[in-house]
Amino acid sequence: MHLSDAGTIHIIGAGLAGLAAAERLSRSHWAVAVHEATAVAGGRCRSYYDQSTGMVIDNGTHLLLSGNNSAISLTEAIGSRSGLRGPDEAQFAFVDIANGEQWTLRFGDSRFPWWVFDKDRRVPQTAVVDYLPLARLAWATADKPIGDIMKCGGPIYDRFVGPLLLAALNIAPQQGSAKLAGAVVRETLALGGQACRPLLAYEGLGSVFVEPAITHLRGLGVTISFEDELVELLLGNGRVSRLKFAKHTVELGGNDAVILAVPPYVATNLVPSLIAPNSFRGIVNAHFRIDPPSHLPPMLGVINGTCEWIFPLPGRISATISDGGRLFDMPRTELAQIIWNDIAKVARLPDTLPPRQIVRERRATFAATPEQNARRPAAETTWNNLFLAGDWTQTGLPATIEGAVRSGYRAADLVKHRLRAAA
Repeated sequence: MHLSDAGTIHIIGAGLAGLAAAERLSRSHWAVAVHEATAVAGGRCRSYYDQSTGMVIDNGTHLLLSGNNSAISLTEAIGSRSGLRGPDEAQFAFVDIANGEQWTLRFGDSRFPWWVFDKDRRVPQTAVVDYLPLARLAWATADKPIGDIMKCGGPIYDRFVGPLLLAALNIAPQQGSAKLAGAVVRETLALGGQACRPLLAYEGLGSVFVEPAITHLRGLGVTISFEDELVELLLGNGRVSRLKFAKHTVELGGNDAVILAVPPYVATNLVPSLIAPNSFRGIVNAHFRIDPPSHLPPMLGVINGTCEWIFPLPGRISATISDGGRLFDMPRTELAQIIWNDIAKVARLPDTLPPRQIVRERRATFAATPEQNARRPAAETTWNNLFLAGDWTQTGLPATIEGAVRSGYRAADLVKHRLRAAA
């Protein structure tokens, strides 16, 4: 491990939060060491080769928007921005499985949401007045369930707001945090089409975020160790003094610091006094090896179906179901057929199941309720050389890629400030 007389910053976890923190610190005069407990980086945003289908797939299909400035800045720093692609304008296609109706929301390029005033660009069967609850949601002062702030029903909710908030929060919107939903609205819809253009990692999250980050960081002298599990933090006298890993121990000097960028249930095992989210929601992702028909849009929202979003990708079609815990105990083949039936119907494909893989993440995100949002800790802790990062910390956003990267940047900036002040 490369050490520095100026000190070493140990980052525990090589998910997106940890990688973002390492990138932010990579050109500092401190040595940076990343310790990952598993054999791979990326955490819940990773790609892997699936032998049963012969495909490289993501453990979850993650959508970014052009207003996700932190995530985009990370790809620019590691040289992989071109791997995020999407339509030239902000548009979202939908189909109602029940009646076959299709429509596309077109936001245009303006920073003002003029699209709500154009009946040909907004949700069918809606009027301008129907969008006023979004403004109330965007500026909600108290963190209440969304169902207490706005009506969770009607055309505008059923055909746009509900699917949007379900995807962003990964929880039934009625139960979701109004503050978190408001942050999503302020940073995307309220800024018009320039902030809403969808971006996808068509070749996989690994090729956009993980592999380029590892290569970039190692090129700058950052040490990255895999299968290097932290099992104990020695806390005392207001600081962390020792890191005990499964295979070795690191004594920390006065100029050393630690960024804990692990899931909340791991963090609370390491720091028992830490208050963190302790309720979670799952996501179901399905990947089918088949060449998508050319008539499918880059992404498709599904109303009145089992799957909620369909993504035609090179050599496969993927589908995502948020808050999918109800499906976790269903037999895999049965679940795959139900999801494929939706896809086949809208894509005009045979009902016969193609080669497929079902990925079920039981603890994909913390439960984005007001109560769980209140449990999210700040990046700073009561120990002066210990900092937290992760989409479950106080980012102001739901558990998203943008939130994870933002948390890593925040922790890195706090470490630099604290160590400079102590020097």
